[in-house]
Amino acid sequence: MAALGTGVRRLGLAAVFAAALAGCSGPPPDPARDTPDSRAGASAHPVRLLGDGSTSYTGPQPALPRPVRLAPGRRPPQFVVFTWSGVIEDDRRLFSHFRQVAKDNGARMTYFLSGRDLLRGLPPGAGGGPPRRPARRVAAAPARSTVRDTVRQLRGAWLGGNEIGTLLTGRPCRGRNGPDTAQWRVELARTRSLVRNWKTRAALPDEPALPFDFDRELTGARTRCPQGRASFLPLARGLGLRYDSSGAAGQVWPRKADGLWDLSVRRVPLPGGGLQVPATDRDFMVRQSGGPQGDPDRQAYWGDQFRDGLLQGFRRAYRGNRAPLIVGNHFEDWNGGAYTRAVEEAMGRLCPQREVRCVSLRQLADWLDAQDPELLAGLRKLRTGQAPPRGWSRYLAARPVRTPSGAPGGPAHP
Repeated sequence: MAALGTGVRRLGLAAVFAAALAGCSGPPPDPARDTPDSRAGASAHPVRLLGDGSTSYTGPQPALPRPVRLAPGRRPPQFVVFTWSGVIEDDRRLFSHFRQVAKDNGARMTYFLSGRDLLRGLPPGAGGGPPRRPARRVAAAPARSTVRDTVRQLRGAWLGGNEIGTLLTGRPCRGRNGPDTAQWRVELARTRSLVRNWKTRAALPDEPALPFDFDRELTGARTRCPQGRASFLPLARGLGLRYDSSGAAGQVWPRKADGLWDLSVRRVPLPGGGLQVPATDRDFMVRQSGGPQGDPDRQAYWGDQFRDGLLQGFRRAYRGNRAPLIVGNHFEDWNGGAYTRAVEEAMGRLCPQREVRCVSLRQLADWLDAQDPELLAGLRKLRTGQAPPRGWSRYLAARPVRTPSGAPGGPAHP
């Protein structure tokens, strides 16, 4: 295990340097078609197969522009990040559908790949662990077809400039404090093994390899157990990860915690409820119906409420402090597909707007790393929804404006 940890750490650190090529603006080009003969990466680098040939290193990720440092006096772009968990392509075809929605709206997104996503529908024990209950509806599709279709979508997503993060194995978490650091290390090692050997486990030896080295690409993670986040951060920092997205936060500019950017989902208004709720389909679902199949007569309303909460959170930031809006979604049809509809409608309204950048978490981390630390410190002084007093041009002038004590975000008198 020690040798494994060293190898992951070395590759994780390599991701820091490779990520310098990533960026945050402009629409992505059309990704490669999702066919078995798709070539892995338009790169001059020789292809190096990894594991049982399930993954490969093909060079830096294509279709990623370079991040740009914000010029003095310019207001920051409004970043919107749509993230996904449970990234499988089953009979619902949500993965391929939202890849097309993103293309149509000039967006890139983050897909949190769980090791178990590459086992969905396979016979119990295929992952080398205890027997598992097949996922709902996925079991109806041929197991090999589900895995094959999923990896084809992952291939196209990466070639199109989207981020492949990790949800680790995606196993349920138990206990008040969640897993400790050693248990997280085992989770990550097993996830790496599942991703590197999906061909063997799914009996698909002739399927092309994924065009990326999972270890090199791993820039950040979202744990399934928020209560275990504190014990995960030391491991993530030691492996060279650059962000964590496991928690929930207000709509303020990100800061670093334990050396990692805190890119947690943001809390947005619950329309009509007077509450601030994490911007995830699951959190809205729990508050609305308590489970995935609530009253059919209210499902359309619940979807509208989720969409409108995202739009209200966006407007609050866009007109105020321009803090990134980070949204968490699942490829699920909870409440009759109310939340996937809501996300699609929100994406169509937000991403095409002026000065809006719909990016992945990796691209957001790249942009933050490229900025002047004093500029970021000034942005973090702005509260949720607070526009800079006297305008962006003065607030982000060449010489940072000092903020008097007791007046967060307020400019000093000349």
